[in-house]
Amino acid sequence: MVRTEKFIPQAIGEIKKAAGTEKVVMALSGGVDSSVCAALAARAIGDQLIPIYIDTGLMRKGETERIKTVFSDIRLQVIDAGDEFLAALAGITDPEAKRKVIGERFIRVFEREAKKSGATCLLQGTIYPDRIESEGGIKSHHNVGGMPLETAFTKVIEPIRDLYKDEVRDVAGALGLPVEIQHRMPFPGPGLAVRILGEVTRDKVAVIREANWIAESEIVEQYHPWQCFAALLGLGTGVKGDNRIHGWIVAIRAVNSRDGMTADPLNIPFADLTRIGARITAEIPSVARVVYDITPKPPATIEYE
Repeated sequence: MVRTEKFIPQAIGEIKKAAGTEKVVMALSGGVDSSVCAALAARAIGDQLIPIYIDTGLMRKGETERIKTVFSDIRLQVIDAGDEFLAALAGITDPEAKRKVIGERFIRVFEREAKKSGATCLLQGTIYPDRIESEGGIKSHHNVGGMPLETAFTKVIEPIRDLYKDEVRDVAGALGLPVEIQHRMPFPGPGLAVRILGEVTRDKVAVIREANWIAESEIVEQYHPWQCFAALLGLGTGVKGDNRIHGWIVAIRAVNSRDGMTADPLNIPFADLTRIGARITAEIPSVARVVYDITPKPPATIEYE
């Protein structure tokens, strides 16, 4: 486990040394990883830091509004790039290709914003499991294997690159970050795109955004999972009223984990799963059926792509 009293001053010193007198743009998503990086960087370089939140159009329901509220006390730049990301993803079905497209779009948007302010460095919240999975060929994280090889930045600063998720949470607590942030569920950098099997479209995003919101509202408060979400698997047949429909299949996934490297599915009572399925099919007319994923990690990954 990380010794926070030793790690925090070391990380602050590392950021200060890496940045020097340069301005630094920072990818702030509102999750615990990027929030810890923001807190460390603010202490290290102060006004040299330019935190940026990119709304990719692939965020959860209410996410952008929540980020604006939570980080209202800092000079956070909110960039609406939803059309750009969705256009870049058009026609792409391969999971790795999707991750790489999203990773490149992130960098290009950050490059544009950095040019406006004269920033030359990028700071991001890469953690150790991101590196293991990307370098081990399991999947490319948008901030590691999904990044383009050439960027306009002179340096990429990753102060928590050697920490596991539970260690990042410890650092968040030691930095005095709100409990909501410290214990917030992980949300993938590529957003809802990796919860949609196949091509990402605006209509699919709308469906899974609503299904994900229902799943979280039903599971989080009662079961306190390490992570839970909904994913869009594809199309199947169903019956609504007296009509046969060809509608979406939604998978619900809820797991417990310590560091994200392994995970076990939650044992949710069948009555609760039935209620969740009934809500999703009733509230989202285009969904034909709902299934619950009972696969641990390994052999499965936590996310679907």
